[in-house]
Amino acid sequence: MSRRVLVVGLRMTGLATARALAAGGDAVTVVEERPGQSGYAERAAEVRAAGVGLVESPAPEDWAGLVAASDLVVPSPGVAPGHPVLAAAAAAGVPVRGDVDLAVASAEVPVCVVTGTNGKTTVTTLIAAMLEASGVRAPAAGNIGWALLDALRVPMDVLVAEVSSFQLHTTTTTFTPRVAVLLNVADDHLDWHGSFEAYADAKARCFRFQGPDDLLVFNADDPVVARLAATAPGRRIPCSTAPDATEGYRILDGHLVTPTAAPIVAVTDLPMRAPHDLANALAASAAALDLGANPEGVRAALRSATRLHHRVEPIGETRGVRFIDDSKATNPHATLTALSGFDRVVLIAGGRNKGLDLGVLGGGAGRLVGVVAIGDAAGEVETALAAEVPTVRAASMRAAVRTAAGMAAAGDVVLLSPACASFDWYGSYEERGEDFRAEVEALIAEGHA
Repeated sequence: MSRRVLVVGLRMTGLATARALAAGGDAVTVVEERPGQSGYAERAAEVRAAGVGLVESPAPEDWAGLVAASDLVVPSPGVAPGHPVLAAAAAAGVPVRGDVDLAVASAEVPVCVVTGTNGKTTVTTLIAAMLEASGVRAPAAGNIGWALLDALRVPMDVLVAEVSSFQLHTTTTTFTPRVAVLLNVADDHLDWHGSFEAYADAKARCFRFQGPDDLLVFNADDPVVARLAATAPGRRIPCSTAPDATEGYRILDGHLVTPTAAPIVAVTDLPMRAPHDLANALAASAAALDLGANPEGVRAALRSATRLHHRVEPIGETRGVRFIDDSKATNPHATLTALSGFDRVVLIAGGRNKGLDLGVLGGGAGRLVGVVAIGDAAGEVETALAAEVPTVRAASMRAAVRTAAGMAAAGDVVLLSPACASFDWYGSYEERGEDFRAEVEALIAEGHA
């Protein structure tokens, strides 16, 4: 039976949602509040050609009528909880479902979802690589950059999906992934969710509606994750890098091992061995093996794993100083994780804070020899660290790189790990990381640090 569906937003997710629902026979209307972004004209032309209605720049009072004329509201992930469309839907009793909710409900293959404050993309990519190396067709999609409803159009045996708290916020009881992976939960996106409790609750929705035979893979070393996992309705497998761990996927006698202590791979065979790398490898192995990967495929993927761009990515070295791009670190937890892998660091941090307490960066002060504060949150970075570490401000990435190089000595690391979003100076963390790379390469070309 055809539904009247209101899709909010016409970027990647909105386009995929409108395309899939219209193809399925639904009567779809898309609302775009800010038309005119890059590629918008092409997206608008596509949905119109598919018979989808398009409403641009609605007035606040228009939302009630748009919702009243609908049987279902599908907001894009960026639609915040306080948006008037959600209030109108609640008042009218119109159901709200996100695109990942629709995709998981309609998938004809097992779905694995991966979430956490940090590490989602790495683990999603690893699981897909392990399955592919085992002969299982397993595209990686979702928040990684490919809308799930689009991904479902290609042949596959398993769908591996990175899901954010924004996407999980609009899931319903139909969201029953075969495997859910919960990596860690630390302060992030509090400006969007309103509180840490609401943020953690959104993360827990990755497993909340699973059945008794479904699996939750969880990081037992994260106290918030462990607390949430205790409420999971299905099977549970813990992962731990703690030296005294005796259950689940863990490290034993220098090897990553399964719950039965069967060795997966020697730690010395892994190209990335920082504590968070090992935690990610354990979680990915647990999920992939449950989904049909074989030990050989898992080992092959782990041995060939490389760092993704802008995630503790080495950029270059000059005069004994290494430069590392961790622009993806948009919260303090990610920055502290990156710092844990180095002994002496000049940190470049700041940007647009997301309502988080940057004071926790002080926990990494013992590894810092200097700090360069940038962006809108430069003052907050100074407040967090200046009492313990020499801290200066920079008004551009060029100035930040050169100032940090001047503070570093041979053997030190200059680390861009901002603990903040990029949207003060840049359009994305990728753009910020590329600017950092360009400035580092220019510095190296000049032959001094």
